[in-house]
Amino acid sequence: MMKFLIYLMFLIPLSMMGKFWLIQFNLFLLSFMFLLIGYYNFDWSHMSYYLGCDLLSFGLIILSLWISSLMIMASSIIYNNKNFIILFLFMVLMLMVFLYLTFSVMNLMLFYLFFECSLIPVLFLIMGWGLQLDRIQAGMYLLFYTLFASLPLLLSIIFIYYNNMTLCFLVFFEKKIFLNYLYLYFFLILAFLVKMPMYLVHLWLPKAHVEAPVSGSMILAGVMLKLGGYGMLRIFMILVKLGNSFNFFLISISMMGGILIGLICLFQIDLKSLIAYSSVAHMGVLLGGFLTLMNWGVYGSYLMMISHGLCSSGLFCLVNIIYERTSSRMLLINKGLINFMPSMSLWWFLLCSSNMAAPPSLNLMAEIMLMNSMICWSLILLILLLLFFFFSASYTLYLYSFTQHGKLNFNLYSFSQGYLREYLLLIMHWIPLNFLILNNELFNLWI
Repeated sequence: MMKFLIYLMFLIPLSMMGKFWLIQFNLFLLSFMFLLIGYYNFDWSHMSYYLGCDLLSFGLIILSLWISSLMIMASSIIYNNKNFIILFLFMVLMLMVFLYLTFSVMNLMLFYLFFECSLIPVLFLIMGWGLQLDRIQAGMYLLFYTLFASLPLLLSIIFIYYNNMTLCFLVFFEKKIFLNYLYLYFFLILAFLVKMPMYLVHLWLPKAHVEAPVSGSMILAGVMLKLGGYGMLRIFMILVKLGNSFNFFLISISMMGGILIGLICLFQIDLKSLIAYSSVAHMGVLLGGFLTLMNWGVYGSYLMMISHGLCSSGLFCLVNIIYERTSSRMLLINKGLINFMPSMSLWWFLLCSSNMAAPPSLNLMAEIMLMNSMICWSLILLILLLLFFFFSASYTLYLYSFTQHGKLNFNLYSFSQGYLREYLLLIMHWIPLNFLILNNELFNLWI
């Protein structure tokens, strides 16, 4: 694990050269090296110093490397305008280092430290390369929502150490440490619920997405939301007993929130805002399935983290491709795109169908697992799930049909067709999203 960290640290001085292709090539190379070494092991392996890797970490580290390299590919406008290129590459690499450390440390306190550190580069990306003045407010929302929820987590970690004299994930698992304090249950998971985000604490997310550059939106949707899910999967090792008693409360909020967010999506006229709200809905069903604490719910939540990361990031890329040509993200202006960019409409269709969990996407597998776990937990949730999936399909069809069909704005003919770079970017989101389902047992081995 240390050798990959050293490789990443070595790339930081290379970023001072301002070469986009060099950093992107190295991140791709690193992701393939990591994939080929293969930590396909049930238990923690390749441990060094304070780092280790199991299958849960393995999938999320590869996702982080993959999305980080695609972020650079998508940010050609920063390169063309020479908009602080070196600083941008430095921020991307620092963010990658923090994410790598967050997913690979085996100590709860270090996890908390890097979990918070990963916020800083994202804040700089939004406030430095965002497009409108509201980006400062969006950055403040992101910062204060996360920090407000993080203090209870820090106090809880200190309490756990004081009582058990350990913060190592391995020891939690071996000694079977369980907590029985209700206030600790809420204190420990509040920061992760805000990060996911759960309905009621989600207001920072649409604002951050709308104001962020495409790279910021990609990493927010692709990886940063998964920090909350990863934290929940790790921390529930010691909260199982309390979870069985109190999870019904959070499951109810998640599912009702998912339905309400689906309705909110149908009223959106900003493309980025619509995709951001759809992320909140997907995180709602992920949280609901996981909190049943059944095997299928836990498998499904992990699958959903990977699939949503790829799908949502791809949709933000599509919106950016249109935005670079029309300088607008409004549905009212971006209509009839099938006449203007017919080959790009295929990618709109493929990624929108994946977003509504059509086969053969990984989303389908994840949603089947989550749905099964929730129906087994309580049959009443069947009605809520039916409404949730109906609205999920509705807003995705609304997104696709309103952008691709309708009366064409003839001013669009003064703009260019898609570039090879853009098609390559979309292919690299779509292929892992649809072909990983062939080897989905890999995601079920870690628990």
